[in-house]
Amino acid sequence: MTAAENVCYTLINVPNDSEPPSEISLKADLEKGEIKSKTEALKKVIIMILNGEKLPGLLMTIIRFVLPLQDHTIKKLLLVFWEIVPKTTPDGKLLQEMILVCDAYRKDLQHPNEFIRGSTLRFLCKLKESELLEPLMPAIRACLEHRHSYVRRNAVLAIYTIYRNFENLIPDAPELIHDFLVNEKDASCKRNAFMMLIHADQDRALDYLSTCIDQVHTFGDILQLVIVELIYKVCHANPSERARFIRCIYNLLQSSSPAVKYEAAGTLVTLSSAPTAVKAAAQCYIDLIIKESDNNVKLIVLDRLVELKEHPTHERVLQDLVMDILRVLATPDLEVRKKTLQLALDLVSSRNVEELVIVLKKEVIKTNNVTEHEDTDKYRQLLVRTLHSCSVRFPDMAANVIPVLMEFLSDTNEAAAADVLEFVREAIQRFDSLRPLIIEKMLEVFHAIKTVKIYRGALWILGEYCSTKDDIQSVMTEVRRSLGEIPIVENEIKRESGEVKAEEEVSVAPAQKLVTEMGTYVTQSALSSSRPSKKEEDRPPLRGFLMDGDFYVAASLATTLTKVALRYVTIVQDKKKQNSFIAESMLIMVTVLHLGKSSLPKKPITDDDVERISLCLKVLSECSPLMNDIFNKECRKSLSHMLTVRLEEEKLSQKKESEKRNVTVQADDPISFMQLTAKNEMTSKEDQFQLSLLAAMGNTQRKEAADPLASKLNKVTQLTGFSDPVYAEAYVHVNQYDIVLDVLVVNQTSDTLQNCTLELATLGDLKLVEKPSPLTLAPHDFANIKANVKVASTENGIIFGNIVYDVSGAASDRNCVVLSDIHIDIMDYIQPASCTDAEFRQMWAEFEWENKVTVNTNITDLNEYLQHILGSTNMKCLTPEKALSGFCGFMAANLYARSIFGEDALANVSIEKPIHLGPDAPVTGHIRIRAKSQGMALSLGDKINLSQKKTSV
Repeated sequence: MTAAENVCYTLINVPNDSEPPSEISLKADLEKGEIKSKTEALKKVIIMILNGEKLPGLLMTIIRFVLPLQDHTIKKLLLVFWEIVPKTTPDGKLLQEMILVCDAYRKDLQHPNEFIRGSTLRFLCKLKESELLEPLMPAIRACLEHRHSYVRRNAVLAIYTIYRNFENLIPDAPELIHDFLVNEKDASCKRNAFMMLIHADQDRALDYLSTCIDQVHTFGDILQLVIVELIYKVCHANPSERARFIRCIYNLLQSSSPAVKYEAAGTLVTLSSAPTAVKAAAQCYIDLIIKESDNNVKLIVLDRLVELKEHPTHERVLQDLVMDILRVLATPDLEVRKKTLQLALDLVSSRNVEELVIVLKKEVIKTNNVTEHEDTDKYRQLLVRTLHSCSVRFPDMAANVIPVLMEFLSDTNEAAAADVLEFVREAIQRFDSLRPLIIEKMLEVFHAIKTVKIYRGALWILGEYCSTKDDIQSVMTEVRRSLGEIPIVENEIKRESGEVKAEEEVSVAPAQKLVTEMGTYVTQSALSSSRPSKKEEDRPPLRGFLMDGDFYVAASLATTLTKVALRYVTIVQDKKKQNSFIAESMLIMVTVLHLGKSSLPKKPITDDDVERISLCLKVLSECSPLMNDIFNKECRKSLSHMLTVRLEEEKLSQKKESEKRNVTVQADDPISFMQLTAKNEMTSKEDQFQLSLLAAMGNTQRKEAADPLASKLNKVTQLTGFSDPVYAEAYVHVNQYDIVLDVLVVNQTSDTLQNCTLELATLGDLKLVEKPSPLTLAPHDFANIKANVKVASTENGIIFGNIVYDVSGAASDRNCVVLSDIHIDIMDYIQPASCTDAEFRQMWAEFEWENKVTVNTNITDLNEYLQHILGSTNMKCLTPEKALSGFCGFMAANLYARSIFGEDALANVSIEKPIHLGPDAPVTGHIRIRAKSQGMALSLGDKINLSQKKTSV
């Protein structure tokens, strides 16, 4: 082991800008200084030793002048010093001075102050020299009987580590600790003792547990956690023990500690798949989510419920608990609510859908009255979408849901209203029986709609589905009401000039007297002051939209009027009424056209809208059967086709999900007989406790070891040339939020290299966590240096640097070897994800950074190019397969991905195949990338540019 890798269990923060003091000044401070200066000197010595300095001359000084001191700070620092100082000679023998230190330890173990005793015992856990520990064994044993629990619990830990490392020093440790555990009262001491027995002598631990299994619920939570771990390990190693301990786990579900309940529920599910066990565990999880205030805890436990649901046999049990799960909606956090609604939607069945809908309706009504929370609008949107999904899957529910949701069409939040509109459109097309109800409700709320986009959609639905004479008349009445008096232009000019009707002139406010600068009175007319605001208030909604210059709604209105007029002609036989209705429709269109061409609106009408309205006028003037078919049949057919395709896609994705969950057994799979299996093969599942510990440490190297193809050698980057005096190569291990560089440094010269230092710097959003320590390399020796780099966001980063060293005995300056750059790939942080079209459009509008990449490739097929881009960027194509199938010479697709830091990346691929250049012409076009941060947009663009061309195999 190199000096730089000396194990230190205590983490110490070192200021980088401090100057290293000389050994002579340190010696003087340690010998003659006051307590304060000795403390500072000792701190400096510790930091220097950690940085690779040897300082052998100071060892005796510290033993003579610092060791006898009784100051607590000095005592604490000395424990760190003895931990890191080299205790052996180069040939591996213990230094003579250590005998003096050993005697000091023994005195500290018998010190009257419990803090000094306890901290010394803690320090002994870190010692790796059995010669130092041997004389201390009687004193350590004696500490087990100390009056203070701090000393006793550290004595147990010290005995445990000594037993684990040097069993010969205390062979009777398990027996000793078992006796100690039986008589101990303190919870922390019992926990440490029990944990030692689990690892040192499991049978004794089980014996102790069986004597007090009925009192487990009275123990402290720290001891209960260790008991859960023991039961888990025992039952997995020996399944016949389950019956003995499962009752104990059930009892621990009622523990007062949330941590114990969580672990007990997780253990119970792994030990038993009986419905009662699963239900008890799920109930415990739900209880935890509701009672815990931390949103992160709620999300973690919700994830456990989602995992439970993935198991096909557990899903039915969870379906009965849907109503309990919905209690989580009381949490104000949007992320928790989102996950809860998704889980409830996955578990909904014909048995509980009615109750689910009732709860969701109540929640929707609640959001109507609450405005103070910023996420209320988003939550309402979530509820609308969930109700939409329920109604599509269970058509019987639609009649209950529609009246509640229709109220939201007049909502100021456009997103929630748009979702309601989409739902209504699908419901009115799918469920014929509900059409009269929907039309009636739509006509009721039509006049209250405030946003133009929703107004347009509602107009379309009314025009498409109003089929009776009364409904058509009602639509016309609503349109006239929403448009105000026509002709619009004349009416507006009259308003501007103040020629308003008598009833509009009446004002409630009295005339106001004002004083001018001259001191004379001026009477201001109440009419003139209130007229502009009154004019704004009086203006009907549709006229308001048109005056703002939004004429797209006028084109939509023209189409709606054409549809209902053509339908009116087929229903009503009276020629006079037919002509009257058509004339009225045409009058509305003409007056809108006239308004568009006048200078009154804020923006003039566009040519597209003029063309559309003119076409509708022409259709109404001719009334040909062909146009009737196009307006009234073909439109609906295309909507029906789109909804059918979407439903098929949903069913397909659900089928894939259920196939994933079903456990299939292949014909040639081996059958395992429990009686014939070796004990160590029985644990088919991985140890949950080990997994969670590794996850907490961020250590995912097990997976790589498990996969023989994922060799570490594939990830080795050469940093210097083979002919350089120092050869270096690095293994780059990317681990979610940090990167570990394992650098192998080889001295290729026949000189000793001193102070060999790896100096690194980073470019991009990377940050070097610690400076690698300098080391000394013997001739032709090698060493491994580890460096940690923190990653803060998703963008391409570069790590560069050099290796500097001194040659032993040479008078020249420091030598330097420059290293090759290590490029950190953005692809390690990006994962495919999916979002709805509405979310995609919203993000596309919000994101500030755009990067436009020109397609430059040798691929000749559009679909092949798209697949190539998806593969090389880790993005997911949101455009459905049906929309991309077939060949028409061009293709547009939306791509989406999310980074592990929660950043979104959007891309729009717009490509075409230039047919005039022949069949072998490559694909041309553009890819537009949008992201919230500049780094992500640029990095993705670079990645696409690098991998556009297909390499010939």
